[in-house]
Amino acid sequence: MTTAKHRSLDTQDRKILRALQRNARLSNAELAEQVGLSTTACWNRTRQLENEGYIQGYVALIDQQKMGLADTVLLEVTLDRHEDDALARFGEELALLPEVLEAYLVSGEYDYLVKVAVDGTAGYERFLREKLYRISGIRHSRSMFVLRCMKQVSSVQV
Repeated sequence: MTTAKHRSLDTQDRKILRALQRNARLSNAELAEQVGLSTTACWNRTRQLENEGYIQGYVALIDQQKMGLADTVLLEVTLDRHEDDALARFGEELALLPEVLEAYLVSGEYDYLVKVAVDGTAGYERFLREKLYRISGIRHSRSMFVLRCMKQVSSVQV
């Protein structure tokens, strides 16, 4: 696997990233004040971080429980076939399911690790029957209900 070359981030860049991780809704003036830059310098650095891909976007984090999806299930999925087209098709169909929060193609005993948000065991059963198991090519799946989340962050820490 190749690693793309990136410029080294300096202290000011890291301050900007940390401040935006804490609150992405800061105005440029508020951000500049927090990191100790002029508004113009802060604006330019933030745009550069965006253009270089260090900042990939800004999101609103929605409360899963308030949306009626209080339970998180980790799902291990093994496919019948491992050809590129089968993996790609499964990944594309999985990405279309709104309950799927994250999905990873992994090494090891199974092919995919999938994180889904559901409304209890009945909601999970509906997800399996009406959505997941309608995707062809699944040989086996194994589920684990999350009892408690010990740590959750939305991106790497700077």
